[in-house]
Amino acid sequence: MTVSTHMLRRRRFLPLFVTQLLNAFNDNLYKTAMVLFVVYSIYNSADAEGMFSAVASAVFILPFFLLSALAGQLADMRDKARIIRIVKACEIGIMSVGALGLVLVWQNIDRPIPIPLYFFTIHTTAAMLLMLAALFAMGIHSTFFGPIKYAILPQHLHEDEVLAGTGLVEAGTYIAILFGTILAGWIPIEAAAAGVVVTAMIGYLVSRQVPPAPAQGEVEPLDFHFVRSSIALVRNTSHDRRVFLAIMAISFFWTIGAVLFIQFPPLAKNVLTASKEVASLFLVIFSIGVAIGSVSVNALLRGTVSARYSPGSVIAMGLFVLGFYLVCQAWTPDPSGLLDVAEFVAHPMAVPLLLCLLGIAIAGGMFVVPLYAFLTTFVPKTQTARTIAANNIVNSGAMVAGSLLAMGLSWAGLDIVHHLLLSAAMCLVSAWLGLMLLKAERAAAV
Repeated sequence: MTVSTHMLRRRRFLPLFVTQLLNAFNDNLYKTAMVLFVVYSIYNSADAEGMFSAVASAVFILPFFLLSALAGQLADMRDKARIIRIVKACEIGIMSVGALGLVLVWQNIDRPIPIPLYFFTIHTTAAMLLMLAALFAMGIHSTFFGPIKYAILPQHLHEDEVLAGTGLVEAGTYIAILFGTILAGWIPIEAAAAGVVVTAMIGYLVSRQVPPAPAQGEVEPLDFHFVRSSIALVRNTSHDRRVFLAIMAISFFWTIGAVLFIQFPPLAKNVLTASKEVASLFLVIFSIGVAIGSVSVNALLRGTVSARYSPGSVIAMGLFVLGFYLVCQAWTPDPSGLLDVAEFVAHPMAVPLLLCLLGIAIAGGMFVVPLYAFLTTFVPKTQTARTIAANNIVNSGAMVAGSLLAMGLSWAGLDIVHHLLLSAAMCLVSAWLGLMLLKAERAAAV
């Protein structure tokens, strides 16, 4: 029996694993359904579509930047399993609000008769604001859940299981993203509204099975000043050079990912003249690739936490991004209308495009998974959640910056396709950080 199979049969891992799967599934079902509906049914401008996609990403990411310090303190100072149950209960209310926004915007698009509500008329703009408010609340939810999903692993797993557990959580997350994205692209918006509420309820029930995970050290007072606590948290977790470099490398990786995800829907619609099902297919392939990369690097490293493959992986990722850009440049748009999945796959450039996208994702998964393991294995267990929270602060700051940069480029009128070159260039910075991490790792081993 493999380590992974063994863990999947144990309560100390399985409920957390399933709870995280449902969390990732719901996040992406809601966010993707919302973005695709707005891009394909409301706007008719590549600049406006790219802008909305960037705004949605920034709205979801911002709470990580503001509240991760408090989330990390809570996770280290309180029972992690209890926090999981609280945030999953809150998800039910948040998704109810989000579902209302989805239904209202669908009603206004498909039914011209306005909907009265307490003497007011709900218009599309108001419904979109309601959806974005729910997305912001889901960002808060994920901010408090994020440090726990990794920090609880060293507490419940044996030392030789942590890398495998991290890989399973990462791979499972992207498989869940895969299914959430598929559904978002193929089911009606009203079905997505019902689905996010039902999934939130199931997630809460599963979370009740996560075993207790009390604080490992002395319980300290919480610092609610988010600016001061964020600065202190990042400073305190930077004393280990390996951890600091891992955080910086992960941040650049997710900045690259943010720019790519922002551009996928408008790029599919306006450059490749493809339907929303094809845009969903892009996100699906990306998720499959990261899952493959996550599992593959664990097999290559044989359970050892190391950045050995990280520099080469992210260089390969950059080359695949460049290939994706070149294929998009050579793409011949279809003048007859948007291509469905069958028509898109029949296009002579479709296979090279999808292979480049898959290569981007596999290389990205191989790059990032060992780096997360650094954050949970080279710090005391009493500080694991705060280390993850510090990582989330830096990551989210970088991703918000990437979203703002994408918005600025769209505002300046730069073609969406050329945004891909920015992602390719950032891979070089990530490779340099990965190399510095590998050198620090070898120096520490001497």
